Amino acid sequence: MKLFFTFLILIFYGNTLAYAQNKMNIDSLLNVYQKQPLDTLKIKTANNIINYYMYRSNKLAKKYAFEALNLSEKIDFKSGTSLAYYQLGVVYNNIDLLDSAKHYYKSSLKIAEKINNNIFISQAYGGLAILEFSQGNLIKADSINNLVLNNCIRNNDSLGMALAYDFKGTINQNKGYYSIALTNVLKGITLFEAIADTIRIADSYNHLATIENNLGNFKKAINYNKIALKIYEDYNDIYYQAQALNDIGVMLLHLNQEATAITYFNKSINKSKEAKVKAIEAAALTNLGNSYIQLKQYQKAINYYNQSIKTSQLIGAKRRIAIANNKLAELYLLNNKPNLAIKYGIRAKQYAEQNQNISIKRTALKHLSEGYKQLKQINLAFENFKEFKILSDSILNKEKVNKIEELRIQFDSNKKETEIALQEEEIKTLNVQAKNNQLTKTLYGIGMFSFLAIAGLLYLSFKQRIKKNKIEREKQEAIYKQEIEFKKKELASQTLHLVQKNTFIQELKENLEKIKKSPELFKIEFRRLVMLLKKQNAEDKDWEIFKSYFSEVHNNFDDKIKSLAKDITDKEIKLASFIRMNLTTKEIASMLNVQPDSIFKSKYRLKKKLELDKETDLNSFLKSL
Repeated sequence: MKLFFTFLILIFYGNTLAYAQNKMNIDSLLNVYQKQPLDTLKIKTANNIINYYMYRSNKLAKKYAFEALNLSEKIDFKSGTSLAYYQLGVVYNNIDLLDSAKHYYKSSLKIAEKINNNIFISQAYGGLAILEFSQGNLIKADSINNLVLNNCIRNNDSLGMALAYDFKGTINQNKGYYSIALTNVLKGITLFEAIADTIRIADSYNHLATIENNLGNFKKAINYNKIALKIYEDYNDIYYQAQALNDIGVMLLHLNQEATAITYFNKSINKSKEAKVKAIEAAALTNLGNSYIQLKQYQKAINYYNQSIKTSQLIGAKRRIAIANNKLAELYLLNNKPNLAIKYGIRAKQYAEQNQNISIKRTALKHLSEGYKQLKQINLAFENFKEFKILSDSILNKEKVNKIEELRIQFDSNKKETEIALQEEEIKTLNVQAKNNQLTKTLYGIGMFSFLAIAGLLYLSFKQRIKKNKIEREKQEAIYKQEIEFKKKELASQTLHLVQKNTFIQELKENLEKIKKSPELFKIEFRRLVMLLKKQNAEDKDWEIFKSYFSEVHNNFDDKIKSLAKDITDKEIKLASFIRMNLTTKEIASMLNVQPDSIFKSKYRLKKKLELDKETDLNSFLKSL
């Protein structure tokens, strides 16, 4: 089972005048607001009041948001109008009225673009991105969030960049790309710490907890989430208390502490109802179902899953529905009801394919494979299992785990780098003091003052150098990743083209054999078919293109294999390349214009030429090159 934030940090993009959860004296604010004349300062005070109530009383937040809108329109204060529309978008988003939220976000964006206010443009787009995310449209959410990130980078908006990186981490975590998720969350938390934004640091720790949970580090995840929960309680943030309580429950469930987990889920549901956030309520209901599956109380589990689906349907939370469908499929498999399991598994798979959600699709494929197996439909069971295995290998292999561990260590060590540098300078100071103890106190004081000044300059220079190197490294890594992704896409496209082309040629040859049996058809069609065959069979050029992309993506694969077997032929290199691409025997046979039986023999000869023993798997060996 995996932990997914349902709305997560639903409203990341708070306004820059004041954040929604900052501690403030509300009585003083209200008193000032009542006495202020109608001007831009009064409208800014209204927005501070809205921010205070946003996660405490949605009704009062809505009231003051409409007041801010009316006041702004009266004095034709465009910035105030744009911000008020945005605040109303947040208000309606928090109570799951998504159509109204979208209307107000778009209204805010329209005015922000007219007055060319880049911060307001970013936050309006951010609201729209979170709306898409909440409905399970991960690709669209990511696309909009990229616009936000680019806009913030162009305008040197540190807070906006931090929010966009953090949200990008959340999106990729929900896609199952944990390494990418952790990279972006760490970027976000570094920026939040730099600007001392306590409440958003809590959000980021919440997200780190989610990633650790998905990696199986449940105790570490609980510690991160308890840090976040304490901050949310200090700020009286009911909304995020509900989320953190739900997440802690999930981790306890992984540790087989079902009774304690159920307590946390019920607390989360109560907080969700208090905050009127159905998305988190739906998540907690699903997790209660998970608890009762572990306790083998299956009917209770079914009831909670159905409640979760019903609640999710009210707000159009398609991803949450898909998760519940997967759990129902799992439950019906346990009850030996494969037809029902397949029904719900197909629903989850359809959502996952439409939204490129690898994690949900992987789980659905596993359930479908088992369901078809119970029905003794072996071919369908095998096909789904094969696809499940491919996705499993792609989600989290050993290299990704090592990369994540590296990033985590980097995160911890970055915070200590400056302290270490200063400690080293202090050690040098003590050494100088020991060697020059004959100096007078006056000279010593002057020397220490001078040294500290120099140390300060060295520290600033050291810090700037680290920052510059980090930026350059990130730019180079980004360019390299883009190039590799492009090559991978081109390689996949070229492979598909070759498979399709060679399949076509094989079918064409079979048709020619049939035409020969009918003289009349032979006379009419033979010339046209031969010309078409010649046109499609331009194999050498296609192979060279394929080989070029394959070599770049797979680090000069052909050179490596030639170094192992000097007498290897071009045809055997082709075979090895296709095996490395995970093509089936049938597909390889089509590519090489031979029968599948011939491929088995060729694989045997290739294995022998590479001097592999019987226990060594050829496919695994080639993948290791």
